[in-house]
Amino acid sequence: MHFDLFHELSLAPCDGRDEARMYADALDEIALADTLGFTTAWLVEHHFMPEYSHATAPEMFLAAASQRTQRLRLGHAVVPLPYHHPLRVAERLATLDVLSGGRVEFGFGRGFSPTEYAAFGVAMADSRALTEEAFEILRLSFTGEPVRFHGKHFHFDDLPLLPRCVQRPHPPLWTAAVSPDSFELAARLGVGVLVGPFKPWFMVHEDIRRYRAHWRSMHGDGPPLPGQNPRVAMTLGIHCHADRRQARREAKQAFEWFYRRLLGQTRPILEQLYAGYEYYRRFGALSGLVDKAVNLTLLNRLGMAVVGDPDDCIERLCELEAAGVDHVLLAFGAGAMPTAAVREAMQLFADRVMPAFAED
Repeated sequence: MHFDLFHELSLAPCDGRDEARMYADALDEIALADTLGFTTAWLVEHHFMPEYSHATAPEMFLAAASQRTQRLRLGHAVVPLPYHHPLRVAERLATLDVLSGGRVEFGFGRGFSPTEYAAFGVAMADSRALTEEAFEILRLSFTGEPVRFHGKHFHFDDLPLLPRCVQRPHPPLWTAAVSPDSFELAARLGVGVLVGPFKPWFMVHEDIRRYRAHWRSMHGDGPPLPGQNPRVAMTLGIHCHADRRQARREAKQAFEWFYRRLLGQTRPILEQLYAGYEYYRRFGALSGLVDKAVNLTLLNRLGMAVVGDPDDCIERLCELEAAGVDHVLLAFGAGAMPTAAVREAMQLFADRVMPAFAED
């Protein structure tokens, strides 16, 4: 099992920091992770979501992080492909791979915010077609040959894209997965799945089973081919403290604030049935109940967070590992706790939790 960091670049009202300080603290935490043995630092892309996420230009932030780290991989995910021209995505991804010396992991998705779609002038009904075409163009860009494509949304001939990615055949590819269909699609495409932090564990467990079964039916049980990525990554809010009671006292306000804001971001899409997002409506009843009753105890019981001592963390992570989770994207302090507490939790996690999985 690999242990990663996950950042939304949140700015909680109770935090007392400004944006510049929050960015600096996040970079410091990533630099620390590089020395502690974490595998990857992941950063999302969101727009027009004050407090919840200020990660509007993730490739720029990750470029800065690449110069503060040596071994840590950089997770650029997820990039909502419908908002961006795929040629620009390919150029920026390759540039980041060059700057980092070949340490980029790339995740893509459709996005889910009606506000973002409207602001960028994209119809949500076109999200699937745009994502599929953009992903096909992205794969063409990895060949090193001039890119030629003619689809419904994009048309161009023999464009030489520069620079080229350092990694061959390309950086590891991931996709955001929410609906059961998206897990099956990921298996068909041969890419890994990124599971967000807003689904209870019992639902994610079934999703992983479906992904593994569909992968076997599509690709067999042999080793993956070059460029394939049969991995599952799951996001988890975490706070680790030597005293489990103290851990819960410290985490309660920050975790409940973050998960309320997180679930609140899906509310607009639950209130209207957008074409291609029907699963969100089916998921909405449970999400709404969790949103209204968010508390730290419930989050722990649903497997959406783990707050406790090192033994509590080990127990929960062993459960995830047994179910087939390869990467745990750890949102230390749910992105809303003071950086001093976050850094202490990261150090304790590295000292007491990681060794339990050392054989991996």
